[in-house]
Amino acid sequence: MYVAIVIGVGTAVGSSRNPFLTIVAAVVIALVFQPLRQLAGRFANRIVYGKRATPYEVLSHFSERMADTYATEDVLERMTRILAEGTGATKAETWLRIGEELRPSAAWPEQVGVKTPVPLGADAELPPLDGATRAVPVRHQGELLGALTVLKPPNEPLSTTEDKLMNDLASQAGLVLRNVRLTAELESNLQELRASRQRLVRAQDEERRKLERNLHDGAQQQLVALSVKERLAEGLIERDPQKAKEMLAAIQADTVDAIETLRDFARGIYPPVLADKGLPAALESQLRKTTVPVELHADAVGRYAREVEAAVYFCCLEALQNASKHAGACAVVLRVSADDGRLRFSVADDAGFESKRLAMGTGLQGMRDRLAALGGDLDVSSEPGRGTTVSGWVPATPDGSP
Repeated sequence: MYVAIVIGVGTAVGSSRNPFLTIVAAVVIALVFQPLRQLAGRFANRIVYGKRATPYEVLSHFSERMADTYATEDVLERMTRILAEGTGATKAETWLRIGEELRPSAAWPEQVGVKTPVPLGADAELPPLDGATRAVPVRHQGELLGALTVLKPPNEPLSTTEDKLMNDLASQAGLVLRNVRLTAELESNLQELRASRQRLVRAQDEERRKLERNLHDGAQQQLVALSVKERLAEGLIERDPQKAKEMLAAIQADTVDAIETLRDFARGIYPPVLADKGLPAALESQLRKTTVPVELHADAVGRYAREVEAAVYFCCLEALQNASKHAGACAVVLRVSADDGRLRFSVADDAGFESKRLAMGTGLQGMRDRLAALGGDLDVSSEPGRGTTVSGWVPATPDGSP
């Protein structure tokens, strides 16, 4: 083009050595060189890589495919493939935010091996992602949900159109990542719910077996012994009235013991004082039997639904038992309060332990399941030298019924 302008036009006007023509030729070449270079580059890329979809086609296909019903595990893979095809990247990845880190959840072509999650930056911002030519955050309602990354060939940088395509795709992908994360959370909650139900069923079966053993080895044996003594006393009434009277007195004492045993069983199932007088009175009556000094603070607590009072009552007893038998505490503070539509409790002792030992045993897991069944939760914190605190809550409104 330069030669054509200088020689051709110069010949036409009769002079090929005109400095003005040289300047004009240089300006024309400078103006058309970059557009022609980009056009030639796209033509070469199409010959080498094949036909590439336009940004409009990419977004249109994305909307159509996302409108179809795909399994959760297919959505991210399809979206990542669309991103790679639309930008001509040698590799594209979709990152999903889990907690306070980004995890690679999909790649195209499929990645070999496991990539390490990347911690989020300050203020939950997108951190640097190595091995990516361009990384675009994916947000929904201002919350960072993940990122889209592409790796381009060294001789083909990301164009302005492709960069805009990535941003447009990221703006549409926010709802997709949000739904994927919600689905994962729902699946996790469903699995926990199933496990919780299984634990509750096992706990109920174990309590039934325990009750059966206690009745068989305790009250039933006492009643059998009373029946035998009654027959013996009946046979002694005519032969030895004095001895029969002594045996009847012993039978009367054994009968009182049997009644007290049955009352203890009834208190273990559901204490009458809890039903009659409420949570503070029931806890206070139970604290008289503890071996560790317990300071109770539950003055302003009223009456609540039966299942709510029972959940807090048995959780408090379990926490007190752990403090006295397992932790070896010397003093315990038990607090029960009500605020913001919640009935709260905490059991704090002076025996702490390492956080590594803090695991959900059978007792603690049973407490958590009992509270979770009513929509509440349990928290356990411990530190050597500062003690252990078991706290929990359940949603509750005061019960005004008598």
